[in-house]
Amino acid sequence: MAVLLFALLFGVPASARPFIDAAGRRVEVPEKAARILAAGPPASVLLYTLAPARMIGWSRAPDPDEKRYLARETWDLPTTGRLTGRGNTANVEAVLALKPDLIVDVGATDATYASLADRVQAQTGIPYILLDGRFPQIPETYRVLGRALGEEARAEELAAYAERTLAEVGAAVGSRPPEERPRVYYGRGPRGLETGLSGSINTEIIEAAGGRNVAGAAGRGGLATVSPEQILAWDPDVILTLDAPFRAALSTDALWSGLKAVRAGKVYQAPRLPFGWFDSPPGVNRLIGLRWLAGLLHPDRFWQPIEAETRRFYRLFYHVDLTPDQVAALLSGAGR
Repeated sequence: MAVLLFALLFGVPASARPFIDAAGRRVEVPEKAARILAAGPPASVLLYTLAPARMIGWSRAPDPDEKRYLARETWDLPTTGRLTGRGNTANVEAVLALKPDLIVDVGATDATYASLADRVQAQTGIPYILLDGRFPQIPETYRVLGRALGEEARAEELAAYAERTLAEVGAAVGSRPPEERPRVYYGRGPRGLETGLSGSINTEIIEAAGGRNVAGAAGRGGLATVSPEQILAWDPDVILTLDAPFRAALSTDALWSGLKAVRAGKVYQAPRLPFGWFDSPPGVNRLIGLRWLAGLLHPDRFWQPIEAETRRFYRLFYHVDLTPDQVAALLSGAGR
C-alpha cells in the first residue's frame, strides 16, 4: 500500500502523451521528463550521450579513470543500480525513492523484457519505455528516444553520425568474401574463456567490421564459457580483449602462446574508457569501436586517422575535448 501511495504521489506525470516503444507498448510519457532513470548500463550510455542533464544517476558509478573521459557535471551522480540484465540491483522501493519522471531501457524488446517493463510500471506508476539495443538500429533508437524526450535535433545529430559510420564501414568491408574476413576470438574474464556466441549482442560488431566470430562454431546464444580445447581448435587470426593483464599474459601462457594470433602479434586490447569500444556495455559506445575494428581488420579497405576520429567522437557523444595524452592512453595496446 505504501508503495502504491508513493507512486500516486510522485510517479504520475501531470501532463502526458502517448508513445509507442520498440516493444510495441503504448506508454503515456511526460511532456517534459526532467528526471530520467536508466534501467541498465546501455541505457545509461545512451541517455548520457543524448541528454546528460536529465540523468538522475548512473546504473554503475564511473571509477576515477572513467570520470576523466566524462563531463564533470555527471561525475558525482548517485549510483542507481540496474533493473534489468545480469546482476540486477535496483528494486521498486529504490526506484520510487529516486522520483524519476521516466524509466528508459535499451536492449532486448521481447516478451520477457516487455513483461518486466509492464510490471515495474504497474508497481511504481512511472512510465517505462523499451528501446531496441541492436547495433544496426542505433540511428533509429536515437530518433525514437529523441521524440520521447523532445530532443529531436540533438538525437538527429547523433543518429546521423551513427548512420554515416555504419554506411562507411559497410561500403568498405561489407562485400568481402568469407575467406578474406579474419577469424576473431573475443576473450572476456581473467582467463579469457568467456565469449559471445553467434548472435550475441556482445560480439555483433565483429561481423559488422568485416570479421568472423570463431565462437559462432559453438552455436547461437549470448555469453558463454568455452573450453581451452575449443579455442585451440578454432585457432583465431585475431584475439580481442578489454583486459590488459590478460593480453599481457598470452605470450607466456601455454594455452594461448601457440595460437596463430599470438604468434603473429595480433592480440589487441580494445579501448575501454569511459565505456568499452567493443563491449562493456554493448551500447552506442561501440560506434567508435566499429571504426577502430574495421581499420584493424581491413587496413587496405578502411584505414583512417583513428586519433582524429576519436577526438571527434568524444566531443560529439561524450561532451569532452580530449588531450593528446588522453588519446594516446586510450589507444595503448589497440594496434592503431
